Parts: sequence; structure tokens; C-alpha cells
Amino acid sequence: MAGRRAAVKAIDWVAFAERVPPNQRAMFNSLKTRSDSIAAKLRSLPEKPATIDWSHYRSVVAKAGMVDEFEKKFAALTVPEPVDTQTANIDAQEQEAVSLSSYFNIFFIFIYSFHSLYICIRGIPSEEAREAVSPQKLDDKIIDITNINRKYY
Repeated sequence: MAGRRAAVKAIDWVAFAERVPPNQRAMFNSLKTRSDSIAAKLRSLPEKPATIDWSHYRSVVAKAGMVDEFEKKFAALTVPEPVDTQTANIDAQEQEAVSLSSYFNIFFIFIYSFHSLYICIRGIPSEEAREAVSPQKLDDKIIDITNINRKYY
């Protein structure tokens, strides 16, 4: 069990809650409650199920060969695990979001440069205009926008 649990990604409930509209808050709370209860049940299970004491059943069951038959069938039993079909789609969506954020940064630089040009054209004294379009200010704005994008992706 624990080996399979390691592969499950943790849910960031705080970030998830920030995106939930107020009219859907009750549904979100019930989803979180249900998820927490299922996670608690999974954590309470042992990593490996208890082994079956076949010799005890052989001594208790009256019909000869019945326990041996059950033991063979139990050993042959395999439970298929579900195949993960959505992780690739989610990863593709994350990559698309990251590429869109880079486009957003490019457009921000474009808009910021036009805004700086507008400030210069408006007739602000040259010292203030140079300060408004300084590379340091432009870098600070780009870093701010990049951090905003990472918050949501």
C-alpha cells in the first residue's frame, strides 16, 4: 500500500480553495471532507494484507481438498490495477500553461515599452522619463509577473 501511496500527488487544498467561487464553496468543502476521509482510511490499512493460515482451515474444514482448492484459486487470483490515462493530459496542460505564461511575459514587455514611450512623448522631463524606462524597473516588473504566473501553475 505505501509503495502505491508514494506515487499519488498531494493536493494543495489552500491553492485549490483560492480558486473556488463563493457559490461553490459548499461543494468544495464536501469534496475535501470526502477526500480526507478516504485518505485516512487508506492510511489506516496495513501495507500488506494479513496472510491466510491455510493449515488452520485444513484442520477446521471437514471436506477434504476444499481448502487446497481455495488456496490454489487464491494464489492464482490477480487483481488488475487501474491504468493511469490522465497524467499525460494533465502534464500537457501544465506545459501549455507555462508556454502561455511566457507569451504573457512577452506581451507585458511590449505593453510596458509602449507605456514608457507614451510617458516620454507626454513631455515629462527627460530625467523622469529615463527613470521610468530604466532596465532595472523593467526587470523588476518582469520578475513580478513571472512570480504571479508561477503562483497559479
